[in-house]
Formats: sequence, C-alpha cells, structure tokens
Amino acid sequence: FSFLLGMQDSKEFAGELFDALARRKLKHRQRVEWISYDELRDFWLQISDQNFDSRMQIFFDMCDKDLDGLISEAEVKEVIMLSASENKLSKLKERAEEYAAMIMEELDPQRRGYIELWQLESLIQGTTGIGNYGQILVQPRMFCGSGLIRGICYVLIEHWQRLWVLGLWLLAVVCLFSWKFVQYKNQSSFLVAGYCICVAKGAAETLKLNMALILLPVCRNSITWLRSTSVVGSLIPFDDNINFHKATIFIGVVLHGGVHLTCDFPRLANSPREQFMAAGLAGDFGNRQPTYWELVKSIEGVTGIAMVLIMCVAFVLASGRSRRNLVKLPWPLHRLTGFNAFWYSHHLFIIVYTMLVLHSMFLFLKHDWVDKTAWMYLLLPTLLYMFERTFSGLRAGYSTVQILKVAAIYPGNVLSLDMTKPPGFKYQSGMYIFIKCPSISPFEWHPFSITSAPSDDFVSVHIRISGDWTGEMGKIFSEVCEPPVGNKSGPLKAEYLFGLQFPKLLIDGPYGAPAQDYKKYDVLLLIGLGIGATPFISILKDILNNIKTTEPKVRRSEMKPLKKESSFRKINGPSNAYFYWLTKEQGSFEWFRGVMNEIAELDHSALIEMHNYLTSVYAEDDARSALITMVQALHLEKNGVDILSGTRVRTHFAKPNWRKVFGNLASLHPNARIGVFFCGSKILARELDSLAREYSHNQATKFDFHKENF
Repeated sequence: FSFLLGMQDSKEFAGELFDALARRKLKHRQRVEWISYDELRDFWLQISDQNFDSRMQIFFDMCDKDLDGLISEAEVKEVIMLSASENKLSKLKERAEEYAAMIMEELDPQRRGYIELWQLESLIQGTTGIGNYGQILVQPRMFCGSGLIRGICYVLIEHWQRLWVLGLWLLAVVCLFSWKFVQYKNQSSFLVAGYCICVAKGAAETLKLNMALILLPVCRNSITWLRSTSVVGSLIPFDDNINFHKATIFIGVVLHGGVHLTCDFPRLANSPREQFMAAGLAGDFGNRQPTYWELVKSIEGVTGIAMVLIMCVAFVLASGRSRRNLVKLPWPLHRLTGFNAFWYSHHLFIIVYTMLVLHSMFLFLKHDWVDKTAWMYLLLPTLLYMFERTFSGLRAGYSTVQILKVAAIYPGNVLSLDMTKPPGFKYQSGMYIFIKCPSISPFEWHPFSITSAPSDDFVSVHIRISGDWTGEMGKIFSEVCEPPVGNKSGPLKAEYLFGLQFPKLLIDGPYGAPAQDYKKYDVLLLIGLGIGATPFISILKDILNNIKTTEPKVRRSEMKPLKKESSFRKINGPSNAYFYWLTKEQGSFEWFRGVMNEIAELDHSALIEMHNYLTSVYAEDDARSALITMVQALHLEKNGVDILSGTRVRTHFAKPNWRKVFGNLASLHPNARIGVFFCGSKILARELDSLAREYSHNQATKFDFHKENF
C-alpha cells in the first residue's frame, strides 16, 4: 500500500492511513488485511481529493481509532508522535505530550477529555494558507519578432564587464600566438618541424601570459582593495576570478605540451638527416640529430612533463569533491583527499614556476637571453604575489586573537567563535577571513565567512566540522566546552574565564567576496543552504544595526517597496532584504537563533523578510505533515515561538518554489535591481542563475546572480 501511494519511506504512516480508511469504509470486517481493486480505487480517490473536508475526514479517522467520533488527548499525542517520526523531528517527538495538551487546552476548554471533528476542522482551517506565496503575479514574457537582437542586447548590457575583459584577454592571446607563429614560420626550423613548431611556440607564448595571470586571482589583498574602489570595482568582474584561474591554466598546457610531444618532437627526431643538417639545427643538439627519447629526457622535456604532472595533481585535488573530502580512498591513500591535500598541493606551484624559468632558459633554437622571455612575464606578478604573502604574514603575526565571549559547538557539528577584533581591523559585511590554529598546523590557513556586523566590537565565525582540520578544531574546543545544564538539549558552550586555556588563533584578512557588494542593489535576495547562510548573517546584522540607528527616519517613511528609492535606501543601501535559509537538520536553527529573534523584534517596518525551510519535512499539503503544521501555527500564535526553529520566525516545510519567489519579487519591486546572492550547491546555483536570467531578460526588474566562491 505504501508503494502505491508513493510513501515507500513512510511504511508506518501508510499503514496507519490504510487502517484509518479501512475502519471508515469496511466496518463490517473484523480485521482488514487485504482490499479489492475497487476498494483500492475508492481509497485512492479519497486520498487524492484536494478538497479540505475530504482531507480533514481522513486525518480525523487516523486519530479516531475507536470510531466513536471523538478524539482523546492520547490519540492526538499518538498521531503527533507518528508525524514527528515520519519527518525525522526527534525534538518534536520528545514534546508530543506537551503539544497534545496544548491542542486539548485550545479545543476543550470545558475539560471534557475529548474533541470533535468540527472543532479540529475549525482549528486547522485557521492555520492553512499561512506562509503561502500566493499566485505568480509576474510571468516572464517571451518575444518572438526580434528575439535574436533582443538577446544580443541583453547579453551586451548585462555582461559587458565579462565581455570586455574576455575580449582584451583573447586579443592579447591571439596577438602573442600570431607573433610567435609567424616568427618561427620564417626560420629554418620550419623546414624540419613544419607548422608543429609554429603552433607549439605560439602556444608557449600564450602560456607565459596565462601563467603570469594565474597569480593575479590569488593576490587577495589587491583584489579586495580594487573591488572596494568604486571605479575599478565596477569595471572588472572580480567574482569570476576563480573560473578565470582554472580556464587560463588549462588552455596553454594542453596545447603547448601536446603539440611538443606529438608533433614537433617526432618530426625533429625522424626527419631526413640531410634536411636536419641543412636547416642548421644540429648545433643545438651537440652537432647531431637527437632521438625522440633524448628530446623527452632533456631539461626542456623533463621540466615540461614535470610541470604538467604537478598541475594535473593540483587540479584534481582542487576539485570540489576531493577538497570537501567526499572522495573516500582506502588507507593509506585517505590522506590524499581533503583540504590539507588541496592546500599542500597548491604550494607545489612554487616548484612549477621555478621549472618554468628553467624550461625557458634551456630552450632549443633560442640562444639570446632577450628571446627567453618567461621571466619577463612572471617578474611583476611574482613580486606582487611575494609582497602579498609577506604583507599577510606580517599582518597575521600581529593578528593573534583571543576567544572573547563564547565558543559553542551547536547541533550539526558547527563551531561558533567570538573573537577579539585586532587593532585597525576593518571589514564589510560579506567578507571572509583566514584562520590558522598553530597547535593543529603551523602552515594551514582556512577561509571562513565573517558572521558579525562591522559595527560589532568582536569578530565571529561559524565553522562546520566536516574535514580533517575542522575536525581537530572541534576536538580542541569540545574539551573546554561544557554541556547544557540539566541534561537539556543545546550547544556545548565555554565562556572566556581567567585561566581557561583556549588554543591560540591567528586571523588574516579581511578579503573581498561577492556578497560585500550588496549595498549596490535596491533589493536583496539572500539564499543559503545549511552552513551557506554564514555570508549573509553579517549582512542581516548590518541592516539591523542600520535600522536601529535610523529608526526615527524609517518610522516617518512609509517604506513602500514600490517606491524607486526610500529614505532608508538613500542612507543605508537596499530597501528590502529577503533571506531564504534551507537546511536538512532541525538543530541548525540554533546557529543563528539570536539574530533571527532580534530581527523579528526590532524590524518594525518589515525591511527584512526571513524564510526558514526545513527540507527534511514533507510539504505542508502532505498528510504526513498536516498535524505538524497545525501544532506549529497554534504554538506560534499562543507563544510567539516556532516549534521547529525555536525562534519567532515560522519554519516552512520542504523546498521553496523558486519560480514563484522570483515572480513575486518582480511584481513587488518593478524597475528595481535585485541582487541575488547564493551560497550552496552547484545544482541549485544553476537553477537560480537560470531564473535570474529568465526574469531579467523580459522584465523591467533586473536580477543579478552571484555565487559565493572560496
């Protein structure tokens, strides 16, 4: 029966549903173990009926096990426990008796010990429809006549930053390739190696440029400073620096190395001896024609192959699955994945750049030092990179922080650290810092989003314990943290006390990230998955602090979203912020409970709209979560606290309908520029990016999508 209903994972609930339907329809049987096809069809029609009364009757039948038309407190408790179990809500299950008593108190004020169908119906009717998005008020319109021209104009207007940078890079690559191609076509080596040598040397010249450019994205201090500069920050798409980092390294290596090994090396080794000698190439190889193996094991060949191998290893270990330790290898190879392997392998690029200089110094067919130009390309970027590392090292030496107030390990293995703010440490919301714990590793720095607001007198981060380094951090702090008093559920905590030994921590930063540009937009749509909410907590805190300081002005303004610019926006940035937080674990809401409660209490003008989603719970129109929805709404109305999050913000179930979200925002904020900031999985990132493009393409409202990268 559970399979036919699509409830394979809820066999117990499906069994209860079957019994409820059987009790109502098949009273003449003493015990129902099977049903006919016609009876199954009747069951299905009743279950699939979207009518409220039909669904209410099924739910009542599940509670009313003795068919007396009345529901006792024990029966309500039993169904609450069943629903909580099916939705994996252990905390709700533990408090089932309390919530059953709350329902009876609400519906049975005379204390008769039971409630009737009409009472339950009135309660549930009062709780349905809460939190619904409503209808899609704006649908993207598709235009046919000038679709191609319209599409081209949209790309040019919306992506002009990427286009001009890409165009400049392509122009430089084409010019360098053409220069070397023509140069070698006019030399005697062309008679032996043909176009192979032209292509290889042309690719080599572009590779020099790309190897120099690769260093620029990792000069984080310079990028942070440049993106904070209004003119430069508006001209260069700094958010694409990691993608650029990967693309530039791949093109030159494959083309240059591949052509050498498969084309010009074989031709140099296998060309007729008379032709080889006549071309005057013997002087580069000891006055004789080299074999293919001699070319491969030469300094040029060995350094080239070694560079390719190191780059391949670094690229594999930098992939998302390997870096997040999702690839499980057998012992002793298990240490070849994880952030540590990524960190150490990337520092092998010091060897790569050393080999690149050696590679260029022992070039075949080139003898003058001015023709060996690799060092010229690398000089300035290398000096900039070395200056950056020296500056960061010196700054970090003076940035030893102390755990200021609380170190807490929350459910879901999240470590929260509140640290002292180093002298002169200034940052913007959305930025991140690197943290080093010398007791774990004297070399490793790990990036984490700042979750405190710039105006706070401390710096806070939230660290998900999921890898080797973060695992060690969790162990160290768990030793000094104490469990909640009285065996209550909650985070492990440790406040700073004299003599309590916390590990020494150093921070480096702050560094720029896409979210720091949030003030450029009229409206914000902030979307975080799990720990991906951290970049946006600082933004919400900053907006909240601005609300506190400008509250009198805000109250005098109507703050209507349809206005092009409110008084709040003129002073502080976005006029509205919509925060969507999706998590699988109920305990995750404890991470930022204080922030959410403070926003709900102080944001009188509703500038910030928060939507928490617990994706492990079935949708609100599913029978398995109907009673939870009722209990949730009743408890929120009576006590002002959501039973799932423990905050004043109501928790939604399952996942949002993103098309409705974008449609409603386009309707509420016409002609506005909405910044969509996302931190989470690549799959959802593609969906959100696609929706942002779709609604921007054909509407006056424009959505700019940004994904957080580290």
